[in-house]
Amino acid sequence: MQIIPELGAGGAEQGCIDVAAGLRQSGANAIVVSHGGSRVVDLRRHDVTHIDLPVHSKNPFVISRNARKLRRLIEEHGVDIVHARSRAPAWSALKACEGTKAHYMTTCHAPYNIGGKLKRFYNSGIARGERVIAISEYVAAYLRREYGLGDDVIRLIPRGLAIERFHPTAVSPERLIQLHKDWRLPDGANIILLPGRLTRWKGHHILIDAIHKLYRRDIFCVMVGDDQGRTEYRRELEKTIRDRGLGGQVRLIDHCDDMPAAYMLSACVVSASTDPEGFGRVPIEAQAMGRPVVATDHGGARETIRRGETGWLIPPGDSDALAKSITEVLALSPQQRALLATRGMAHVAENFTREKMVAHTLDVYAELFQTEKPDVS
Repeated sequence: MQIIPELGAGGAEQGCIDVAAGLRQSGANAIVVSHGGSRVVDLRRHDVTHIDLPVHSKNPFVISRNARKLRRLIEEHGVDIVHARSRAPAWSALKACEGTKAHYMTTCHAPYNIGGKLKRFYNSGIARGERVIAISEYVAAYLRREYGLGDDVIRLIPRGLAIERFHPTAVSPERLIQLHKDWRLPDGANIILLPGRLTRWKGHHILIDAIHKLYRRDIFCVMVGDDQGRTEYRRELEKTIRDRGLGGQVRLIDHCDDMPAAYMLSACVVSASTDPEGFGRVPIEAQAMGRPVVATDHGGARETIRRGETGWLIPPGDSDALAKSITEVLALSPQQRALLATRGMAHVAENFTREKMVAHTLDVYAELFQTEKPDVS
């Protein structure tokens, strides 16, 4: 049983779905508990049981009720392993497993801010698993430093993507033409793409500043991602774009159902996060599509990009460095671009595939299944 707050867009959600599908393919039963979302239909396609509970809630009383309901589900379905993928559900899952045969494990997706003692305690639910999956060495180091976990508990499993979907040959010309038309892109422009939900730490304003400094009329910037209700930030970005005189060169797109085609349309992909990401899917998706990527030099990007070989790493918040790197990308010869694409695609195929991620996660399940549950009484 995997427990995740909601099943919308996002890397954690995609990993949950991929692992559930892998379990079904292996012949095991798979249950996902969440508060619903647009991706529930993907579970049904793989014959995975979905149970709707308000596990997204941080309310202590709701968490306690969820724990009781989860315990009943564990007993009803004969669950052997409960895998929590976020902090609030982690507490419900931990309590639910007490007094049952079910093992408790977690995945830590980010180095959560510690804050005060209460926040440290709240975060610690994700670190109490018999096994704790870290999605990058950066996250693993956080777990060692802040919660004293050892390598006997931590299992490093990077996120993976579906190579058959994120591959240049998988995108038809018709899809490219349609997306080009839908986005009203200018013919012949170098497309600079920044995928990422509209939240300040994703660094949209850094890229806008870089585009302004480049002062090149041959580029067009697309920032694609839902504002998730952050309308004030969207308005701020729109105002900045107007104030910089970039209304004809920068566009905000709410959502894209065909990200492989979006990558194929781009001349350069940017991940400008000002805060370190636990992993970050954009760099590996861009490399899998054979696209040059410029990302900030911290967090998971340091592990997914080979500096100078498969992409560029720049200081966080440095629009001058970003502008310089974009200039270097656009100056690549066809031969240099082809070499970069080959290196990036090979790098992802070797290290960051869905198959590797699922197989290694199932290995952790097997490891727990063969281990005696610790006595926590």
